[in-house]
Amino acid sequence: MMRTVLSVCSGLMLVGVAICAAQGKKAPASPPAETSVTINGKQITIKYAAPSMRGRKIFGGLEPYGKVWRAGANAATALRTDADLQIGSLTVPKGDYTLFVWLDPEQWQLIVNKQTGQWGLAYDQSQDLGRVPMKMSKPSAPIETYKMTLAKEDADSGVLKLEWENTIASVNFTAK
Repeated sequence: MMRTVLSVCSGLMLVGVAICAAQGKKAPASPPAETSVTINGKQITIKYAAPSMRGRKIFGGLEPYGKVWRAGANAATALRTDADLQIGSLTVPKGDYTLFVWLDPEQWQLIVNKQTGQWGLAYDQSQDLGRVPMKMSKPSAPIETYKMTLAKEDADSGVLKLEWENTIASVNFTAK
């Protein structure tokens, strides 16, 4: 009888420990995020992972200048557009793409890449659809968590904005 009671108590204790451990799970360091906008009845969506500064120097530090950045963390940043887009001088047919950014202290370039589904660090320049210069500005205060925003500007145009640390980079686009 005593063995049965001890076995049941031990089993309940293990279940309790497992439940506590499951409840104590930490959120991912770079959680998944998404931004989308509808223009002319067509959906444009970007899926990315949103890292935080956590006391680190990001641009020119963790993410060095003169290199391609995955525009987020973890898996590559994915663009899906149901509309043909004109991003600056770059024509982007409707479909799926990966977004990268060429980091430069003065002028970033948005890179639209035709390869999809890869891990964020797998960049193949030969798959670039093209590159577009981005408008650069600075926020009034440092931005802790990386954020991408798609916003409608008027009936057929919008803006893509990337904000993190001491940088805001944006590019306008039209949807056809």
